[in-house]
Amino acid sequence: MITAILIDDEPKALGTLKNKIKKHCPNIQIIAESQSPTEAIKLIKSLKPQLIFLDIAMPEMSGFDVLDQIENPDFEIIFATAFDNYAIQAIEHCAIGYLVKPIDNDELVKTVAKATENVLEKSALAKNKLLIENLSVKKFQDKKVIIPTQEGLEFIAISEIVHCEGTDGYTRIHINERKPLLSSNSIGHFSKMFDKHDFYLVHKSHLINLNYIERYLNEGYVLIQKKHIPVSRNRRNDFLNMLKNK
Repeated sequence: MITAILIDDEPKALGTLKNKIKKHCPNIQIIAESQSPTEAIKLIKSLKPQLIFLDIAMPEMSGFDVLDQIENPDFEIIFATAFDNYAIQAIEHCAIGYLVKPIDNDELVKTVAKATENVLEKSALAKNKLLIENLSVKKFQDKKVIIPTQEGLEFIAISEIVHCEGTDGYTRIHINERKPLLSSNSIGHFSKMFDKHDFYLVHKSHLINLNYIERYLNEGYVLIQKKHIPVSRNRRNDFLNMLKNK
């Protein structure tokens, strides 16, 4: 059994989540619940749960603020949020689970199953600390991202990612002055994550960091660290216009 605390300032949302967990996630033992972030911090410190379900938007303090108040947040988190691009993006970068309200039963089961795996891996502390660190960084390229690999989790500064190359459903991450990493996530995952932040999908298999472009060649290639990366014919005009306006 995985011990869990539920935190949401809305009584109805809290009750719904509790019922869904009891019905669909029999491996979760709810040891406490709270509508008050201040009370929740005390509960977390005293009960030391393995997992918390944490609402982000609360009037007293946000879910992120609650996390920031815990000295060593070594528990798995599943954030609950209304659709909020900024919050979801920050969470995804750190490989932390989240559920969008209203909570879908299948998504709940899938997210809880992943959190259960993560409890066994004991990687929560590093991920939670990275989230707190990233939230204090204003410039996107100064943030870090977690990249799952076959060996575990890699913490990489976004500014160091030169080029993402899709290959057979995986992604090879080319990193400045380091050997590439092979991620189990698809190129689409990284394209969505880095969208509109100095990255551009020049080809269905190639996502580049614009800060590393050395030259555009009329044959339809960009030159990055001595590599010729193809630009799809149907994306060239948009790509060139974007470069001119950058």
